[in-house]
Amino acid sequence: MSATAHPPQSLTEKQRRILGYLRDRADTRTYFKSRLIGEELGLSAKEVGTNMTAIANGEFDVRVEKWGYSSSTTWKVTA
Repeated sequence: MSATAHPPQSLTEKQRRILGYLRDRADTRTYFKSRLIGEELGLSAKEVGTNMTAIANGEFDVRVEKWGYSSSTTWKVTA
């Protein structure tokens, strides 16, 4: 594991919820909007975007990449 990796136990509760959401859906979807993730999890789009950075920089079973900014940040997620 690299120095920037975040083991699951070091994630906050919000980050674990977002990661679980992505894991549950990454097999059937590739692109996720912060706004829509937030609506599903009871978070703001800003909270999602802020917390996605830890997931994107960590080493998990899903890969997260910032993809676009139209009407909400879009994230490309691959399992």
